[in-house]
Amino acid sequence: MVENTNDAPDIKIVVENLSIDYAGEPALTGVSLEIPRNEIFGIIGPANSGKTSFLNCVNRMDDMRDNMNVTGRVIYDGIDLTNWRNLYALRRKIGVVFPLPVGLPLTVYNNVALAPRLAGIKKRAELDVIVERCLTRAALWDEVKDRLDSLGSLLSGGQQQRLTIARALSQEPDLLMLDEFSIAVDPVTTMRIEDVLQELKEEMTIILVTNLVQQANRLAEQTAFFLNGRCVEVGNTKSMFDGNVSHQETKDYIEGRFG
Repeated sequence: MVENTNDAPDIKIVVENLSIDYAGEPALTGVSLEIPRNEIFGIIGPANSGKTSFLNCVNRMDDMRDNMNVTGRVIYDGIDLTNWRNLYALRRKIGVVFPLPVGLPLTVYNNVALAPRLAGIKKRAELDVIVERCLTRAALWDEVKDRLDSLGSLLSGGQQQRLTIARALSQEPDLLMLDEFSIAVDPVTTMRIEDVLQELKEEMTIILVTNLVQQANRLAEQTAFFLNGRCVEVGNTKSMFDGNVSHQETKDYIEGRFG
């Protein structure tokens, strides 16, 4: 039996002295932070600062990469991630949206229905409900409801990214991680997705890695600033953007002096 090591019910994830390297090349060093439940937690920082490596660790991608080495602890809902033996069950709890849309070579309908089918749902009526619900939550239903049998790859870039979000939601995660989702999305679609995220945080915890500092300012209750594989600081987002930071590096990055 796995011991519950998290006594704070409002904390979803506790990270303790996390370090990651790839074949000896450091990516993250000594990161410690807490991610509250049912909030949007922002992670900002320039390229190669360790943001994506952090997400990979939370999703236990180290099990799939021989050269990825992890030390320290990530405690998820009170359980050390290293004690999760059923990684399929863990990843069903975690939805991931990548920087560029990752569409499966399937119809719009089947992109969203795949995870429920793998979970054992076979009845068409049940799948119909799930597909409509997830596409609606991803602000895409009205645009695709008449072409559910078309290939998802035929959608526009912004639509494909929202389809990716709908597919992530179809597994009913309690953690949604987004890695710079707006890189290939137009500003109007970005704002639509941001509205969706504000609604989704009532149901799940969201980790938002973004290269747009103002996006973190708009969405995140708390924000962590990563630089050169270190978590320089974590704080209340509004306070940080008002200049109440502990490190000049954070202030310089937020104000656009580098990045």
